[in-house]
Amino acid sequence: MKTVILCGGRGTRLGEHGVSVPKGLIEIGGRPILWHLLKLYAHHDLRDFVLCLGYLGDSIRRYFLEHRWLSSDFTLETTSEGQPRLTEHQRPSDCWSITFAGTGLDTNTGGRILKVAPYLDGEETFCATYGDGLADIDLRRLLQFHHAHGRVATLCAVRPHSNFGIIRLDSDGLVREFEEKPVMNDWINGGFFVFNRRVLEYLTPDAILEREPLRRLAAEGQLVAYRHDGFWKCMDTYKDNLEFNQLWESQRAPWKLWE
Repeated sequence: MKTVILCGGRGTRLGEHGVSVPKGLIEIGGRPILWHLLKLYAHHDLRDFVLCLGYLGDSIRRYFLEHRWLSSDFTLETTSEGQPRLTEHQRPSDCWSITFAGTGLDTNTGGRILKVAPYLDGEETFCATYGDGLADIDLRRLLQFHHAHGRVATLCAVRPHSNFGIIRLDSDGLVREFEEKPVMNDWINGGFFVFNRRVLEYLTPDAILEREPLRRLAAEGQLVAYRHDGFWKCMDTYKDNLEFNQLWESQRAPWKLWE
């Protein structure tokens, strides 16, 4: 089964860190966030990736080709057309296959998925995610959930922490309690998707996945939420990157499910 990773956007809210380096290559513990994401999927036996490249996409391609890391993670080759060539490893079960797909500099998320449709031939079901979020999600359970309900699309719903601490007041306005950045009550889109290939019928070249396509799927009863109560975090700002690195350095990185 293939996993489509949307890693073509601009990291505008990362300031200077998102100008010269694509968001997917911003590092956590010395490795790009994309590496962490691929390791997470590979841990759940999902090792066939399609990277939707856009802004500074050549940097991502070069990084993976030039940094084979001289380690046991994986080795990678690619044809001149950007097609994947079988990866090789001492243990075949650890092989990763990566397709680098140029999907346009400013293409929207839905349009990027539509552009990689040729790489999904023969795939009745595929995974998709953004290239800037990590979680301790059990992807096998997510897939089982998707197959069980039989609808077109599943998204992972999460409840993030508030960006602000809150205060609790009594009827007289007296402050009774401070709570530092509590978990929100509302659910949001956590960005880990499973799609039946029929989702391609909901996409257009200029589609923003999170708008018309998902809204239409929801209106037709074809979108189901998988509730994830565990760790989830996206790298939206430089502060998020610092927090990711602090977790990694303290050896309290919940998304590191692999050995």
